[in-house]
Amino acid sequence: MAKWTAFPHDNADYSYDAAALKKKWARLHAGDAEPLPKDDKVLAAWALFHAGDFQKAYDAGLKAGGAGITVANKAQSIYANYLEKSEKTKLAMFMEVSERAEAQQAEDPKNPNARYWQAYALGRYSQGISVAKALAQGLGSKVKNALETAIKLQPRHADAHIALGAFHAEVIDKVGALLGRTQGASKDQGLLMYKTAIKLNPNSAIAMVEYANGLVMLEGDKKMKEAEKLYADAAAFEPADAMERLDVEMAKAELED
Repeated sequence: MAKWTAFPHDNADYSYDAAALKKKWARLHAGDAEPLPKDDKVLAAWALFHAGDFQKAYDAGLKAGGAGITVANKAQSIYANYLEKSEKTKLAMFMEVSERAEAQQAEDPKNPNARYWQAYALGRYSQGISVAKALAQGLGSKVKNALETAIKLQPRHADAHIALGAFHAEVIDKVGALLGRTQGASKDQGLLMYKTAIKLNPNSAIAMVEYANGLVMLEGDKKMKEAEKLYADAAAFEPADAMERLDVEMAKAELED
């Protein structure tokens, strides 16, 4: 496998040993509700992920197997979304995550993150090829079903609520409310999902950024002031790991646009 682009920021504050990681677990996983792993190899893979060593985390997660597959899926997804420069490679990575997460569902049907990472990867893939094209390929219902199942399995999964909000917003933004209804997209439902996510995980920069994006997609320019306030709040967050740092940097970039 080609060498992945390195995490571009100082990661000294995000390097956790096993004891520190266990202590910080609830804070670091408030978004994905991933349970603390019993397997030390999986915990070590997570430490690599939080430090921004995404390729090593991916390798270690795959090697550990079981709950380690979730680390591999998250590492590859976050890396592809934020740091991969080639559009072609990025789309291939998202497809790979989606297929691996689908296989994980067969092995572990009650695992909410097996559904979530399939939905996340397919959602990002859809944005890459164009939402309209993805809907025509039936990917919309796949994303929606996977996220709804993730929330059923773990009602406190804040990230799944964000992604479901984004599904409603993206579909309505790209094909309109009328056609969107045929895909099960609803403005009210979308806004509710974003608000629930922020209630579940108020310390999430990405929840703020996605909510801001969704507000503008669903409500238009009249919500621009509110969206800018959300970007500013997100940009002011103190990140606890490499992924959160990338989220905060994205919020700062939105403010500069």
